[in-house]
Amino acid sequence: MTRPRSMKAALLTELKSPLVVAEVGLPDALDVGQVLVKVQYSGICGSQLGEIDGAKGEDKYLPHLLGHEGSGTVLETGPGVRNVKPGDKVVLHWRKGLGIESLPPAYAWNGRKVNAGWITTFNEYAVVSENRVTAIPADSDMRIAALFGCAVTTGFGVVTNNACLRIGESVAVYGAGGVGLNIIQAANLSGAYPIIAVDRYDNRLALASTLGATHCINAQKRDAEAALKTIAGAQGLDSFIDNTGVPAVIELGYRLTKPQGRVTLVGVPRKGNDIRVYSLPLHFGKVLSGSHGGEAVPHQDIPRYMNLQRAGRLSLECLVTGIYPLEDINAAIDEMRSGRAAGRCLIQA
Repeated sequence: MTRPRSMKAALLTELKSPLVVAEVGLPDALDVGQVLVKVQYSGICGSQLGEIDGAKGEDKYLPHLLGHEGSGTVLETGPGVRNVKPGDKVVLHWRKGLGIESLPPAYAWNGRKVNAGWITTFNEYAVVSENRVTAIPADSDMRIAALFGCAVTTGFGVVTNNACLRIGESVAVYGAGGVGLNIIQAANLSGAYPIIAVDRYDNRLALASTLGATHCINAQKRDAEAALKTIAGAQGLDSFIDNTGVPAVIELGYRLTKPQGRVTLVGVPRKGNDIRVYSLPLHFGKVLSGSHGGEAVPHQDIPRYMNLQRAGRLSLECLVTGIYPLEDINAAIDEMRSGRAAGRCLIQA
């Protein structure tokens, strides 16, 4: 095919505003370690909602592209690329995998430079770093493949690498969105019990129960702390995993875990929203730690999890709760914010 010179993309031009879908110019040539991918599907992660809202403070890179999980087909590779080739089906992921970490690309829009990181997926085509793509079998379902870019690998990595759940341990998962649902699924595969899902939306909790949650708590309808104490008993929880980034939730988890319990932070508090905890238990075995994408290793983890999915051990189809054309990305974002989307909204580029 003829190399595209421009593409449709969703740009973040102003914080706390809808994305602008526009025609954006592609770079004329690929640099060392860059890969040109035709994006097929992209997931919307809570991280992008945080970027749009300026959760980490001022954004000095505006305007820029967004998106960090997706699936697509390699069209062209730059100098030095050895791990993928044109025609390969790939998962696009934000965690580093095999290969070169290239310079980030620059796009053009209305005579202005448009910034991008090593991966973006809210666009028809993407120039990504080699170490942000992993080749997958040619017959892969590309809708489901997009989930392996973050939702699955982060969720499973949190359980195995961060929370380090053991058979029979108790765990509460606060926030049952795309990542949280995969944490629940991984906890179930790990033999944890009880597995307690906490969320504000009944549709998410209903989905959580099908993926392995043994108890569900709607925090808008019940006192979550009292309900968790009742389920966990006087001994407390072995593990508490927070996906919300809300300081009060993190502090709750710290209170409810055992003296040697583990609190894992997946969600990131907004800038300036600090947590307050009594630190003495940390000197005697309690653990409070942050997760960075579940410390996933994409080129190792994606094939393993795909094998589980092909064997019928993972339920991922149910996580896709809406597919939207790129032009309707703001409507998809609204669905996520409102809680009407129980799992992942996908953008079809």
